[in-house]
Amino acid sequence: MKNEPGRTFSLAPRILAVNVFAILALTGSIFYLDSFRERLIEQRRSEVLMQAVLMGDFLGEAAPARLPELAARYGKTGDFRLRVYDRAGELVADSWRATGPTFEFRDPTTEPFRRDVARFLDRVVEAVGSFPHLSRYAEPVHDSRDAWAEVRTAALTGQATDTMRAAPDRIVVVSAGAPLGRHGPPPYAALQLTRDTRDITTFVRAERMSSFLVILFVLAVSLLLSNYLANTIVRPLRQLAGAAQRVRLGRARDVTVPRFNQRRDEIGQLARALSDMTLTLRERIDATEAFAADLAHEIKNPLASLSSAVDTFGRVREPRLQEELLQVIRTDVGRIDRLITDIADASRLDAELSRSRFELLDIGELTAGLIASYETRGMPRGIEIAFARPESGTALAMGEGARLAQVARNLIDNAVSFSPENGVVVVAVSRAADRVVFRVDDEGPGIPPENREDIFRRFYSERPEAEDFGRHSGLGLAIARTIVEAHDGTIDVTSRDEVDGASGARFIVSLPAA
Repeated sequence: MKNEPGRTFSLAPRILAVNVFAILALTGSIFYLDSFRERLIEQRRSEVLMQAVLMGDFLGEAAPARLPELAARYGKTGDFRLRVYDRAGELVADSWRATGPTFEFRDPTTEPFRRDVARFLDRVVEAVGSFPHLSRYAEPVHDSRDAWAEVRTAALTGQATDTMRAAPDRIVVVSAGAPLGRHGPPPYAALQLTRDTRDITTFVRAERMSSFLVILFVLAVSLLLSNYLANTIVRPLRQLAGAAQRVRLGRARDVTVPRFNQRRDEIGQLARALSDMTLTLRERIDATEAFAADLAHEIKNPLASLSSAVDTFGRVREPRLQEELLQVIRTDVGRIDRLITDIADASRLDAELSRSRFELLDIGELTAGLIASYETRGMPRGIEIAFARPESGTALAMGEGARLAQVARNLIDNAVSFSPENGVVVVAVSRAADRVVFRVDDEGPGIPPENREDIFRRFYSERPEAEDFGRHSGLGLAIARTIVEAHDGTIDVTSRDEVDGASGARFIVSLPAA
């Protein structure tokens, strides 16, 4: 049973998530601005409290009749509102009555949309952050000491205190209460010093809005880039995966794998590699199908002859005919055995070559040893082998010795088969530039140009008339070409009369020199 993959996750949301993560990191600047705003407000709060204490000590020594004048002067100078309450809690001085407001409270319903957005961001940041919830600032109907908690506390305890309130437009208002001297028992006369933080809030809101706009811009660019990356990465990968799936299922004979020739990146390389792999796979499947068909045809002929001989043998009583039939049976069995042996060798050739470790070989020495073995066992029909041997150490190549020897043996056997009686087979090894050339010449009839490619096809066999039928399977030259091409070499055939005017065929193997 195949292990099918579980739920798949597209790369597109991952690309988006990576880009958005950087944006989320950028949004941290907004919360940093909020903490910066809190520190500035705390500093303002300390300043207001200190000013209230100093003003309380100063005004506590002033004559009551001068309190309205002094409150107006210092309120104008310090841009704050200064109110003074007597021991009974009644308002006796207010800086705004003389100078007018030094800061204002704005109606948010009359302000533009941009400020609505700023206040919305205030609420969001404050909800997420640590800024405290503030009560609403509102002027009392009857302005007295008891209307303000910080003033009442200062009057009753003699200790300065402060508080923060939120104006209608969410501006923080800082108020501090302080006693005016401490003459007699409490309650004391007290003052209230009030100042807004509009300058701080305006600055922070402007910076926050700028950051917010930058984040929106970056987010838009990130979404566009994510979409671009999804189109340039995810979509091609999906097309390649779909094509590979169709190839795997085999539902279409000619599946076209997109090559993306215009792309010069890794996806283009992957697409072209998959396309080439598919074409190679298709060629191998076609070759396997053709090989199976040829194999069935090649085995069918000797099997038919063998079956006929066996059936006839049972009805023949004459010893001479029985001996002839037995010879036919032996010949057909030998043909089938040779055919199966060559087929087995051809079928495992690719796998063996892929696992082979090439080593440095002297092709001249390898050929010399092979020819020595021919001379030891003797040549048929008076045929001789002439060897043009190169200088030692000049014809070096990287390869698998046993397989290259098989190529040489197949070519020499082929030349011997086609050579006439007392003929000469010429074998030569030489070095030409960066190639090592192995050549075999015979004195046979040669090969017509129209058949020079056919002889390298499997099961193609064009044998001499004098040779026993079925002695060769027609796989030798096909195997030789496979071995040579696995060594990055080439094998070609010409007629000698095209080169030096002699009759016969010339096989040339060219290998990269080491």
